[in-house]
Amino acid sequence: MFYFVRVANQPGILVISFTSSVIPRIFKFTSLKYVFSSAFFLMQSMILQAQSSLDSFNAYQQPVPGSAIQFKMVAVKGGSFTMGSNPGEGEADENPRKKIALSPFWMSSFEVSRDAFDVFYKDENTSQNSAVDAVTRPSPQYIDLSLGMGKQGGFPVNSLSQYAALMYCRWLYRKTGIFYRLPTEAEWEYACRASSSTAYYFGDNASELDKYAWYKKNSGDKFQISGQKMPNAFGLYDMIGNVSEWTLDHYDEKAYEKITDTVPVIPAANKAKYPKVIKGGSYADEAKALRSANRIPSEPVWNRRDPQIPRSKWWLTDAPFVGFRIVRPLEAPTHEAATAFFQEYLGK
Repeated sequence: MFYFVRVANQPGILVISFTSSVIPRIFKFTSLKYVFSSAFFLMQSMILQAQSSLDSFNAYQQPVPGSAIQFKMVAVKGGSFTMGSNPGEGEADENPRKKIALSPFWMSSFEVSRDAFDVFYKDENTSQNSAVDAVTRPSPQYIDLSLGMGKQGGFPVNSLSQYAALMYCRWLYRKTGIFYRLPTEAEWEYACRASSSTAYYFGDNASELDKYAWYKKNSGDKFQISGQKMPNAFGLYDMIGNVSEWTLDHYDEKAYEKITDTVPVIPAANKAKYPKVIKGGSYADEAKALRSANRIPSEPVWNRRDPQIPRSKWWLTDAPFVGFRIVRPLEAPTHEAATAFFQEYLGK
């Protein structure tokens, strides 16, 4: 067997794969030894190059394959923070407060746009609503679920399930070789707070929300083009308001009572469809729902008008206020680990 080495160096990630083809038996072992020796030195060189990239850990632009669209990934340095709400601020499910340590990751500066999602949704090289294919795109919407609020031109994608958001991440992984996923609840709150410890990342005074978020008071009852409000200290836009955002976590009102000082990098998947943790609040919410610590459980009623039996696993007919953003861990999983992650969360 003759082994060809392919090395792909992306920002913060080193991918090395081996493929083989049959060659004549006269191929000498000494030549094979030379191939592996050369591959070893090549890998060492690329590892050093990748390490240099890791040391810089900067923001970068990720192209969406098959389009001219790019989105910015912001570098979020690891660290510790206190998760949960301050005394007298929030709800019972936001307590007791816990100090959490997190590893570095990148997070998209904007919520995933309808433009970027449509590249996946309209990708004719990917099967549609397949029960067996590992990567498959959503079924058609029963109605236009943007409800006239906006699609092309920078509006966030909306009305989609956690399953659809994760499948988009899997499609991106197949297309780019880079592992993207939804943030955990802890990662989301850490990124939203951006080193703050107040109710909102800009302070405790809700009267200042108009500068930072689209919510019930100023949205005109519709989501808006992303990036028009002021970002937080990490450079993340619309972390609060506009559309609420999926996390990986299954909702448990007693969750904070069960965690220790650290939480798993990725929580174990829960096969139940509801409830999952939504964060950030939306254009339809009052100011209190936009607090960094607020936890919103998803509900079956969000799909009550879906006429299909069974109801869609992709779309939420009654949740136009739900979208998502993506993260990429600095420490990339192996291909086997990434595949296992998607299998666990998507069930195939």
